[in-house]
Amino acid sequence: MGDRSQSVSAEKLSPALLGRLPSEVRKPAYDRAALKPGIAHIGVGAFHRCHQAEYTDDLLAKDFDRWGLVGINIRPPLLAGTLGRQSGLYTRLIRQNDEVEARVIGSIVRVVDSQDSAAPALDVLASADIQMVTMTVTEKGYCHIPSSGALDLDHPDIVHDLANPETPRSVPGILARALELRMARQGRPVTLLSCDNIPANGIILSNVVRTFAERRGGKLADWIEANVAFPAAMVDRIVPATTEADIDAVEQRFGYRDGAVVVGERFRQWVIENRFAGRVPRWDLVGATFVDDVTPFEHLKMRVLNGAQTTLSYLGVLGGFEHTFETMANPLLARFVRRMLTEETLPTLTPVPGIQPAAYVEQSLSRLTNTAIRHRNHQIATDGSQKIVQRLLNPIRDRLAKGGDIALLSVAVAGWMAYLIKASARFGRAWQVSDPFADKIAAIADRIGTDSKALVDSILAIDAIFDPALAANATFRAHIIAGLGGLLSNDPMGFVGQVCAGPTDARLKQPTRSA
Repeated sequence: MGDRSQSVSAEKLSPALLGRLPSEVRKPAYDRAALKPGIAHIGVGAFHRCHQAEYTDDLLAKDFDRWGLVGINIRPPLLAGTLGRQSGLYTRLIRQNDEVEARVIGSIVRVVDSQDSAAPALDVLASADIQMVTMTVTEKGYCHIPSSGALDLDHPDIVHDLANPETPRSVPGILARALELRMARQGRPVTLLSCDNIPANGIILSNVVRTFAERRGGKLADWIEANVAFPAAMVDRIVPATTEADIDAVEQRFGYRDGAVVVGERFRQWVIENRFAGRVPRWDLVGATFVDDVTPFEHLKMRVLNGAQTTLSYLGVLGGFEHTFETMANPLLARFVRRMLTEETLPTLTPVPGIQPAAYVEQSLSRLTNTAIRHRNHQIATDGSQKIVQRLLNPIRDRLAKGGDIALLSVAVAGWMAYLIKASARFGRAWQVSDPFADKIAAIADRIGTDSKALVDSILAIDAIFDPALAANATFRAHIIAGLGGLLSNDPMGFVGQVCAGPTDARLKQPTRSA
């Protein structure tokens, strides 16, 4: 009974509790009662609460304005029982090895569950108060074809929404309907800002919403052209999924219960393209950067930090490691990923204002060694088919175009294949996976077995992931076949060691000949 009574007696986080929180917990430095909604956010997960909502909290403290956040979920989980019960308040913990820093964030004024019907979401999105819509809906949420960025007109939700535009299910369908309602009400201009980790996310969001609007016909596409902006953005902070232990830690250390705790690292970054419609929150006053072109920042982060995370997640699972920091503590895998980034990825990047690439690699790898950030390899491995294009395949394509070596990047791509193949029945269902192409690859593995050339031939034929020109490249195929063979062998780490023991890019070693 003792344990249970303790958790029952701990008071829940609420506006009434704010004045009585321990002094080491930072509290909102503004009058929450005076907050008015101005931003709607779709997809209130841990990342949003640890990133955009925190920047907004900083902004409200510095320059109070009508920028309260309304959080909307159109997919599980429900928000009513967690954030809703706490009037939008939650605790954000920063963890760096043994250090913990706690802060209550107050920028979310209301939460809306719209899982069963789009109506509650549409009420908010079409409201004249809302002048900025941000979103973290994951790669899958855009209903786009990863290899081209176009709207997937065969996606079941898009088929449904084009047939039933007033009761949409998809993000593109809901946004198009909200814009249609705004148009009908002579609504104000609005900025739709993707905060998902997808390159050219503004272009992809613009593509899917505009294509949907064109299919609808009428004046909507023209109204969007005149009244809606789709800036690109790059977001960065490592935020693992919250665990029961994180929730218990807040209760034990600070004496209150919070069902919506989030945990992140200290580092954070937000780079936003200066392309807005109507009024905009001045996040640039509190650490965000407004720039004319996000692309160089995006490529750097996507290919270096995210490329490292993706690579370490697959090789980490294959090597028997649970979390990123444990994978990074393995000298072989740390050496492999550092060499991959330095020798193969960095030469594909364009210069980024104010950032030294080699220093950025070291900073990124050191962030991944933080023992307090317990980011599970399986969590990072989720939806890899939607991520490897920008993180691994695009750098490979750039390397091949310049005649550069791709041996290390290819091992990472083969790691993604091996991870999904080993989840198949024929390979003993080594673990459970979550990826839109998991069933397709399991079926290939069940049919083919261990023949790595036949496996690669079938997987590279999936043109939603692999651009046909890349899939046909003989050098690329040979490297992937060798990589998959090695990673499916009885000693995958031995194979990684062999690849790592080879010379660095031979072209670097050739004496320079005078022109």
